[in-house]
Amino acid sequence: MKNEMSIEFSSISENEAFARVTVAAFISQLDPTMDELTEIKTVVSEVVTNAIIHGYNNENHHKIYISCAIQDDEIELTVKDNGVGILDIDRAREPLYTSKPDLERSGMGFTIIENFMDSVVVTSSADKGTTVNMTKQLINSKTVYN
Repeated sequence: MKNEMSIEFSSISENEAFARVTVAAFISQLDPTMDELTEIKTVVSEVVTNAIIHGYNNENHHKIYISCAIQDDEIELTVKDNGVGILDIDRAREPLYTSKPDLERSGMGFTIIENFMDSVVVTSSADKGTTVNMTKQLINSKTVYN
C-alpha cells in the first residue's frame, strides 16, 4: 500500500520550518533513524529555500507544493514551484554555484540534496517553474501499515 500526503503553502521563509516539520512528521511513521530524519528535514529545507529565493525571488504571493509518498521503506518526495525556472540545471547542480552571490548564498543546496537522497531528478522550464523529485530508501525503518 502507498501512503501519501500533499501540502500547499505560501512562499514565505517562515513556512520553510512548517514544511520541514510536516514532512518529518509524515515519515516518522516509518520509525527512521535520527540521521535519516535529519537528512530528510535538511533536504526539505534546501528545496523549499531554493524555491523561495531562486524560484520566486523572495516574492511571498506564490505557492510551493510538496507531496510525499511512502511505500514499503521508500520515501518519494516532490517539491514544486511555478517560479522563474532554472535555465541551466547542470550548472545549478554544480557545487558552489549560486545565481544569487549578492545574497551570500553558498551554492551547496543541490549538493546537499544529492548527498542525502538516493535519487534526485530536477525538471524546470523558464517562467513555468521547477519540480524536484527525490527518493530515499530508509535503512532500518519499521513499516507500521500494510
